[in-house]
Amino acid sequence: MISVAPMLDWTDRHCRFFHRQISQQALLYTEMVTTGAIIHGKQDFLAYNEAEHPVALQLGGSSPKDLAACAKLAAERGYDEVNLNVGCPSDRVQNGSFGACLMAEPQLVADCIKAMQDAAPNIPVTVKTRLGIDEFDSYEFLQALIEPLIAIDCPRVILHARKAWLNGLSPKENREVPPLNYERVYQVKRDYPALQVHLNGGVNSLDEAKAHLKLVDGVMLGRAAYSNPWLLAEVDAMLGAAETLPEKEHVIAQMIAYIEQHIDAGGRFWHVARHMLGLYQNCPGARQWRRTLSELGPRANDCSPLLAAKEIIDAERLRAAERELLIQNS
Repeated sequence: MISVAPMLDWTDRHCRFFHRQISQQALLYTEMVTTGAIIHGKQDFLAYNEAEHPVALQLGGSSPKDLAACAKLAAERGYDEVNLNVGCPSDRVQNGSFGACLMAEPQLVADCIKAMQDAAPNIPVTVKTRLGIDEFDSYEFLQALIEPLIAIDCPRVILHARKAWLNGLSPKENREVPPLNYERVYQVKRDYPALQVHLNGGVNSLDEAKAHLKLVDGVMLGRAAYSNPWLLAEVDAMLGAAETLPEKEHVIAQMIAYIEQHIDAGGRFWHVARHMLGLYQNCPGARQWRRTLSELGPRANDCSPLLAAKEIIDAERLRAAERELLIQNS
C-alpha cells in the first residue's frame, strides 16, 4: 500500500481531491483534526468529497470517550479508516497532552484505540507514531507501545522512522534533525509479522518506496508527494491497478471543474490552486507555472491564472519539441 501522509495546512479536502485525480489507489489521510474541534467546533471538520475514497481521518486527542465519539462520527460519514496521531511533536499538541507525548503512556494509547474500535467496529482503527521521544528511543520503548496494541488487535501501525524531541526542536526541525532509522521499522515487522507495518519518513521517490515494500507492508509519502504530486501518477500501475498513466491535461480539466464549483459555493480560487504548484515539478516551464499561479492566484476569483499557467507550459513544450526536431535534422 502507498499512502499520502496527514500534513497540517496541506492535506485539506482540496489537496486530497487533487491527489485523487492523479492516483485512484493511494490511501489519502486528512490533516490531523482534534477531538475538541469536531465535538465543540462550529465548522464541519469531517467534510470531504466522495471522490476522495479511500480516505482516512486522522484524529488528535487523548480521551478515550472523545476519540470514540469522533470515530463513530467518522464511520457514519463513510471514512475508510480512523487513525490516532501519536507522533506530532508541536507545542500545541503537547499542551493538549496528545500527539507524540502519548508515547510515554502506552496503556492510554491502547485504551484509546480500544474505545475507537468499539465505536467504529466496521473500519480499521490505526496508529501513527514516532520511534521514540527525547531520551526514550530504545527498541524496548517502542515495543512497550506496540505490544498493547497487538493485544487489542490493532491492525496497522505507521512508523515515522525518527524519534521526536518534545523540547528544543520545532515541528519542521523534528522532521529533519532526528536521524532516520529504517532498520528499527524493519525490525518491528520481523518481530511482529502479523501486524501491518507501514514506513514513513524521508521517502522521496517510488523507487525508494518499492525498496521499502520488500520489508514492510506499506509506505507513506509526505512532503515529497506534496511538492511533486506527479509522484503519485505511477502508484496505480505499481500496484497493478492501472495499465496507463494519467495525463496532466486531464487532471487540470478535472480541477478547473472542481474549482469552478468551489467558487460558485463562495470559495476562493487559491484555496484549491495553492496545492497545484508542484504539478510540473522537474518539467520544462515548472518555474513559470509556479510563478504565474503564485502571482495571480491569491487574488483571483476565477480559473484564469490556471489557464494562463497552462498556456505557458504548452508554449514551453512546443519550443522543446521544436528544439528536439532541429537536433534530429542537424
